[in-house]
Amino acid sequence: MGKGALALVLHAHLPYVRSAEPGSLEEDWFFQALIECYLPLLQVLEEAAAAPNQHPRLTISLSPTLLSLLSDDDLKHRFPAWLAVRLDLLAQTSSDLQPAADHLAEIIQRHLHQWLACEGDLIGRFAQLQRSKVVDLLTCGATHGYMPLLREHPEAVRGQLRTAVREHHRLLGEQPLGIWLPECAYYEGLDRWILDAGLRYTVLDGHGLLHATPRPRYGVYAPICSRNGVAFFGRDSDATLPVWSAQQGYPGDPFYREFHRDLGWDLPIEQLHEIGLKEPRPLGLKLHRVTDQTSPLDAKAVYEPAIACARTKEHAQLYLKGRRIQLDQLANTMAIEPLLVAPFDAELFGHWWFEGPTFLAEIFRQASKEQVYFTRLRDVLTSNPQLQLCEPCPSSWGQGGYHDYWLNDSNAWVVPEWSRAGKAMVERCSLGVARESDLRLLQQAARELLLAQSSDWSFILRAGTTTELAKERIHRHLNRFWQLMQAINDKQHLPEDWLITLESEDGLFPFIQATDWARIRD
Repeated sequence: MGKGALALVLHAHLPYVRSAEPGSLEEDWFFQALIECYLPLLQVLEEAAAAPNQHPRLTISLSPTLLSLLSDDDLKHRFPAWLAVRLDLLAQTSSDLQPAADHLAEIIQRHLHQWLACEGDLIGRFAQLQRSKVVDLLTCGATHGYMPLLREHPEAVRGQLRTAVREHHRLLGEQPLGIWLPECAYYEGLDRWILDAGLRYTVLDGHGLLHATPRPRYGVYAPICSRNGVAFFGRDSDATLPVWSAQQGYPGDPFYREFHRDLGWDLPIEQLHEIGLKEPRPLGLKLHRVTDQTSPLDAKAVYEPAIACARTKEHAQLYLKGRRIQLDQLANTMAIEPLLVAPFDAELFGHWWFEGPTFLAEIFRQASKEQVYFTRLRDVLTSNPQLQLCEPCPSSWGQGGYHDYWLNDSNAWVVPEWSRAGKAMVERCSLGVARESDLRLLQQAARELLLAQSSDWSFILRAGTTTELAKERIHRHLNRFWQLMQAINDKQHLPEDWLITLESEDGLFPFIQATDWARIRD
């Protein structure tokens, strides 16, 4: 029997992209993630859990903003119609693309059937998997705020964490014990606020542990514990690189589906107008394969599903053999059983790498033969209560390993805006309000502040993709925050219809507590 275990950790997150009217680009992000990632992932886990001789174990973080989208009734009602438009487009493809189109249509129909069967209750299905001890569900920052850039006002960090825990418990019916720190970003002392929120463990990039003080005896192959009593797991690069890297790993295989070639770019503009689009944009309908990573998009060959499926079997076996060799080598040098922690964005599986869910199904199916065993992070801590005492190093899993991607020439301007708004929020929440109507405004101001702090918009500004959308989102939430704060401070009356519209558009976190931003007095 092989020693050690593999802990797969998936981070499922989307920013709060709910829109009042259907058809927005942001809404497309959510629906594409539903059909390509979350529904396939649930199917893989449920089928593996029901299969004999398979023992799937997975740790998954569900961000509070994603949970808010998954629970939104309007979005649930719009999703089938969104799929119907795409199924109709697939039925109209040219003859050379028809086999690939038929394959994609079959997949969409299967997941639509699942969606209808559970009435869109994906949260309930995740909760059942946790009750069955298949998954360990973690929370995240309330709106994926980048904690090291919010630390000037620790109350802002506390608000992100407490709001997240409260929302997780409301929607999943169970208090989370672990958290996925947004972008795996850590700074000295953050563990105090993790513990304050009732959380006990999290994941860092490898150098967060390797540069800890003192240096951990077992590197990233065993968790450590800070003096504040929070456990930290470290990412193992050998267990992650083959899966996430398109250049050096499996997703770049010539027979896997090409991500960037989409019918939304290929269809005539007149046909896009017929489905309500003013200009080309991705539709989530991709019918070509990688072919050659250096070839232009118009030179991509047509996708061949059977060959791609066969490749996932081969890659799953290669991956498991590699982990078994790695664990065996570690077991010979460690006094405890080694642990490989392999964290990924959940959207890698299905959205960025279309065959990712099939790959996951294959590693669960083949794991017993290759003597690779899976575990959840909480189970590791239950079975190994004695951890080395170390202080983690500031770090992130972003490019450069620290904070550069979220603090640079493209997005640094937003940090003083967060700071100014955070200071105003702390001052007002420390004073309190005299009227119940002002408490309503203050709670909505807290929502707007949280939404403005989303690291997703900073990421987009740095990536240079939909930058105008990101700027608009930041300014929208900050402007709304200041309108609400001014109304409280100056005892102004805001139009009721404006406030109702605001609460409808940004109506997440119904149990939000303004006291979470009250001044911390040590």
